[in-house]
Amino acid sequence: MKQTILVIEDNEQNLYLMRFLLQQHGFEVLEATDGKQGIEIARDSKPDCILLDIQLPGMDGYAVAATIRDNPELKMTPIVAVTSYAMMGDRERALAAGATDYIEKPINPDTFVDQVRQHMP
Repeated sequence: MKQTILVIEDNEQNLYLMRFLLQQHGFEVLEATDGKQGIEIARDSKPDCILLDIQLPGMDGYAVAATIRDNPELKMTPIVAVTSYAMMGDRERALAAGATDYIEKPINPDTFVDQVRQHMP
């Protein structure tokens, strides 16, 4: 059975690249383009890992991570913030909101899947 990763990302090019890389390495990829949709898909599908953009329309990634962490069924699901927010304190803010780890954009296609695999059960 394939491991499932939910990618919550509103930029089509970023979403395409992450989907392509993950599918090429055998993962099933679910997609959401905003936080509300991402929370619903996470709740319904219980993915093995969630890749979460911080800059999302309507509800930012910090709020999405906190909401997902409030769900007892998803409390232990790894959430990896994948974001261009790379200023001092941004990593800590993502972790404080409930993210397990942080990957800076632009992602490196050569190392991205290995970075994600570190968080797979």
